[in-house]
Amino acid sequence: DPTKAEVFTLRLKLPNNYTIQPHYHAQWEHITVISGLFHIGMGDTFRAGGWNELKPGSFIAMQPGMRHFVHTVGETVVQLHAMGPWVVTYVNRADDPRNR
Repeated sequence: DPTKAEVFTLRLKLPNNYTIQPHYHAQWEHITVISGLFHIGMGDTFRAGGWNELKPGSFIAMQPGMRHFVHTVGETVVQLHAMGPWVVTYVNRADDPRNR
């Protein structure tokens, strides 16, 4: 349960050409790419092409507060490990899909 103060693991299936706008977390985030291509960029602004391409088997660890954004190529499955409580904070509140 990502809302509790404990370690958790989520497996996420993301569609082709999926984007997540710049955001950050208060906890460490560990991502392992299971399938597809996972593009991850750093910074406060989404920049197409301004990312690193992670292939299946790749792993990334991001420290708390690291601003980052995501783009997928093909259906992409990633596994996320973190410590709760885990919250997504968008750099620009207007990018937060929970506000729509």
